[in-house]
Amino acid sequence: MGPKMRLVMRGGTVVDGQGMRRADVAVEGDTVSAVGDLTVGPDDHVIDCRGRYLLPGFVDTHSHADGLMEDESVQRSLLKQGVTTVITGQDGISYAPGNGGYASEYFAAINGDHPRYSGGGVAEYLAAVDGRSRLNLAYLVPAGTVRWEVCGRSTTPADDAQRAAMVALVDEGMREGAIGLSTGLDYVPGLFAGADEIAALCEPIARNRGIYVTHMRGGYEDKSAAGIEEIARITAASGARIHISHFHAQAHIVHDQLDALRRAGVDATFDAYPYTRGCTILGMPLLPPELSALPADTVVEVITDPAERQRLRRDWFPAVERNASLGPEWPSMITLAHVAAPEFAWTHGLTLEDAAAHAGTDAIDLALDLLAASRLQVNAVMAVRHERPVAELARIFSHPGHMGGSDGIFIGAHPHPRARGTFARYLREYVRETQEWSWSDAVVHLSTAPAARFGLGRRGRVAAGWIADLIVVDPRTVADTATYDEPLGEAVGINDVLVAGVPVLANGALADSTPGRGLRREHAEG
Repeated sequence: MGPKMRLVMRGGTVVDGQGMRRADVAVEGDTVSAVGDLTVGPDDHVIDCRGRYLLPGFVDTHSHADGLMEDESVQRSLLKQGVTTVITGQDGISYAPGNGGYASEYFAAINGDHPRYSGGGVAEYLAAVDGRSRLNLAYLVPAGTVRWEVCGRSTTPADDAQRAAMVALVDEGMREGAIGLSTGLDYVPGLFAGADEIAALCEPIARNRGIYVTHMRGGYEDKSAAGIEEIARITAASGARIHISHFHAQAHIVHDQLDALRRAGVDATFDAYPYTRGCTILGMPLLPPELSALPADTVVEVITDPAERQRLRRDWFPAVERNASLGPEWPSMITLAHVAAPEFAWTHGLTLEDAAAHAGTDAIDLALDLLAASRLQVNAVMAVRHERPVAELARIFSHPGHMGGSDGIFIGAHPHPRARGTFARYLREYVRETQEWSWSDAVVHLSTAPAARFGLGRRGRVAAGWIADLIVVDPRTVADTATYDEPLGEAVGINDVLVAGVPVLANGALADSTPGRGLRREHAEG
């Protein structure tokens, strides 16, 4: 398509937050120029949308594609779900600011190594995306990375000078285009930061109209009240808006606690994905935080030392068994998704219990062997005690503060299916099959509200003057195919996608253009 050629998406049904209507959509440059009954000229490029729905591209509000935006398999997996923008820098750990070393060590099994960013700040990180991906990326300043840059591996509270230095880094990141701040308060080093320290980091977030995004402290489910109380203190001290990551608990808990925050004057939203199992680095639930804070080589020395291993077995693993999310059955609840050590590739897709039985050892020794051989680069799918039915999840998603987020982790031979299935699963299960959402509801939860909430500019609507991040959906066939047993299946039913007015998925195939960019924070009016 030539640079001045008009593109017309013809004969489809336009869906937005207000309803559905049959309309043509014209795109010129990166922008929608007209919506309605349009006359097609001889020089127009036409995409036939008859029998299909035309929606604004989806925003994945919680993604771990941080270093994978140039990976065509990752791009395809996201585009086939209708995702055109991902929000990265999650859980308090990513590459910028700094040289990315901590993220590549502690969070290597989540984010991996970045192929292009080797140091600097948010500006350099966002620039590394510009023109090199088919999707957009927006970035949260990760508070754990900031703490690492200033405090190193310290497990003690930051002093006044350190706190001031961290605030300056966050402020710089916001001025360079970040959309907010993230914390991961069950991860190292975020779990060593107190509420006062986090509130200080949130002050430049509030001042710049950003958003504070948090993986709450101490787990979710029945323990979420403590995390919510800490959020209330942080927002009261800083004035920041809040978004809670992957808020999974019983529906009445989610509703009651979000509503309580809102009644207290807190501007609060959350994301949640349509699965009940989770996924994380194996070291997070199975190693003491103070040990995880040490360099990877030191951790490996400790967990391979027979005396230290026996001490962990005696003093630490009883606490693992008391963990409310795991309990004594923990070896059967952890399925190995990614193990970096080639000699343990046979364990992918097995539970720790089954893999240990196969190896002729027990789950503790096998888990420590895997972590040591992989230099901690192991992630796992985490089962839950009670799988929630669709109706229960639908009640969570019905909350007006809910937004779609996959928490997608693409690293691993047997990953969680949410990375490749989340958004298509929303459309299949909650729109077409159960009709818990209307198509307009889906657009609000998955596109319009997230784009506005995260400061993504004029995205999230199919309207003249808005950026043409657009997807074409077959409402009869759109579906996820990734499952826990077969997690690599790509979504079906979305075969045409535009980013900034440029086709990036055409008839189900990746196009050659890479119009994606690192989005800098902006707030649309109107």
